[in-house]
Parts: sequence; structure tokens; C-alpha cells
Amino acid sequence: MTAAVAALRPPTTSAASPSRALLVRASSGPAAPCRACSPREAFGWWSLLLRRRGRRRVVAAGPKMARPPILSVALPSDTGRVLSIQSHTVQGYVGNKSAVFPLQLLGFDVDPINSVQFSNHTGYPTFRGQVLNGQQLWDLVEGLEENELLHYTHLLTGYIGSVSFLDTVLKVVDKLRSVNPDLVYVCDPVLGDEGKLYVPQELISVYQQKVVPVASMLTPNQFEVELLTGLRITSEQDGLRACNTLHSAGPRKVVITSALIEGKLLLIGSHKKSEEQPPEQFKIEIPKIPAYFTGTGDLTTALLLGWSNKYPDSLEIAAELAVSSLQALLKRTVEDYKRAGFDPSTSSLEIRLIQSQDDIRNPTVTCKAVKYGS
Repeated sequence: MTAAVAALRPPTTSAASPSRALLVRASSGPAAPCRACSPREAFGWWSLLLRRRGRRRVVAAGPKMARPPILSVALPSDTGRVLSIQSHTVQGYVGNKSAVFPLQLLGFDVDPINSVQFSNHTGYPTFRGQVLNGQQLWDLVEGLEENELLHYTHLLTGYIGSVSFLDTVLKVVDKLRSVNPDLVYVCDPVLGDEGKLYVPQELISVYQQKVVPVASMLTPNQFEVELLTGLRITSEQDGLRACNTLHSAGPRKVVITSALIEGKLLLIGSHKKSEEQPPEQFKIEIPKIPAYFTGTGDLTTALLLGWSNKYPDSLEIAAELAVSSLQALLKRTVEDYKRAGFDPSTSSLEIRLIQSQDDIRNPTVTCKAVKYGS
């Protein structure tokens, strides 16, 4: 029979137990003696056992330890625990890289799942990386479930590049709500911008028919809300009608995060607090900055999630804080590029997220909401 490792850690030093030896029992008989072997030899036995794990189960020696509680579940924060399914880049701040840190600054425990992992965002001349498929996403969720780790207060989703992955996200929503029926699902329906589609055409109908009805908050830009509702947004009233159309499909909170209307850049928000009452609607005029930035949509949605959790009955206050944080960050980004000798109007800019953490945690309100009908 083969030899089995009786112990893989050095015994305590004593006269009968060399300090640098490991004990191996040759299992040729019940009374087989122990002999000392070197760490190199013991490693060889361990490698053999690992190669044969398909035929033999290796059981760790020693007493079974009680599993400690997951403190973010056992002692949840006052804010909550977020599962964030978005893209990821090694360098730069888009997707989860743009959303996780701000939410943590606002007091949330955040568990990210990266729908893609790229070296950098796709605006660079080249990029490399991997794309997570639906089955791989579900494997991660099942792993969390097997260890009783699926209690989340919020689900946040951003860029999703395929129908199969989006269908799996819908399964995740159902799974999370089976654990916590009060789960808040904040969906940034990343479809495109300024007339350009970023995703396959068939994703639009999946969002319309399946995603919008289960979302708690929706944060499209002007182009995306047009795709989702079929309405052209050329006036503020068009924007309000589009919000009402989305309310009728499901989400209580809708924020059109950017809409260029009559030369003004606006955020339009709408909160339908009950079926019996019309939604509370407002706008915020956003100062224009002559530059193009990456990751701002992902950051805006994360900030809206964070502040609307603190002010659940006042979406306009949450939006004021989110927009004011973003404006401070963008101004710092532009100033830093100028300090580096670069003209910020000539290319897309990576946002200065880490350097703006004080503006994220404690923003000064510089952009005020104006309520419609008041």
C-alpha cells in the first residue's frame, strides 16, 4: 500500500522529536513505526496525495474549528451591504472601480462581481482582458449561497454586454429577494450615449420587458431613457413623461442622470411614493465642464444609491448631494490635468476619485434641486 502522511507540520522540539523533521507513518501494517523525514520528503508525499484527490479524500488533521460569523451580516452597518455587478479595469476608474470606493466611503459593505476585467477602459488604443459569462456569474452566487452569504440590502448593476449574462442577473435578483424581500435593486441600464449603442440591440427589449419591472431605482441617461421608453426627449416635459412611463412599468425612483435640453445640461428626477399620488419630480441644472470623462455615470449611480439610502423619502436631496460631489470631483480632475500640462478638452479624462474622497464623504451642496409644480 502507499504511504500516508500522518503529520505535515513540524512537531514541537524535544529530544525524541527533531525540530526540522516531519513524521510519516508507513501504512504497511498496523504496527508500522513512525520515522522522521525531511520537509522536502514530506512535501513529496503531500504532492502525491494532491494528485490522487480524485480517488482519495484528504482530511485535515486537528480539531474542527467553529466558523466565525460574517460580521457584515451578523452586525450590519447602518447603511447596508451591496452586491455590485459591473465592469472592472485594472487601471482607471470605471464600473466597479468607480462605484465601490465611494459606497465604502459612505459606509456600505460592498462585494463586487466584475462582469468584465480589462487592463484599461476601451477608449484606449488597445485593451486586454476577460469577460465573465452567465454560468460563471451563477457559480459565484451559488458559492455565496452555500456559505449563507447572500443577505444583501442592495443590488447595483451597470454595464452588461450580453443577453445571457443579463438573464442570469435577473436570476440573481430573484435569488437575493428570496433571502431579503426588501432588497433595493439600483439599475444603471448601460446601453449607450449620445446616439451611440454600446451593447447588442437585443439587450434593449430585455431591459424593457424584464429588468425595468424589477428595478427599485433606474438611472438612465437621455439616450438610454429614449431607448427604454420609445419617447424622444427634447423638452423637460418629455423627460417627465418618460419618467412616468418607467414608473408605470415598475421602479419607484427614476433619475435621468444627464439630458441636454435647450442648451442646458439637466438631471431630471422622479419619485413615485405611492400608487394613489402623482410622483414628486424635480430638476437640477448641471454646470457644463468643457471636457469628457470616463466613469462618471457609474459614479453618479453609486452616489445616488448611497445618498438615497440616507434620505429614502427625499430623492431630490440625494440627487443634490450626488451631483455636488461629482462636480467637485470633475473640477479637481480638470485642474490636475492642467497642472500636469495637458489640455483637458482634447481627450477623455480619468477621474480623480481617490483625491476627491472628502468631497464624496462630505459634499458641499452647490447644485440645488428645483421641484416641478411648486
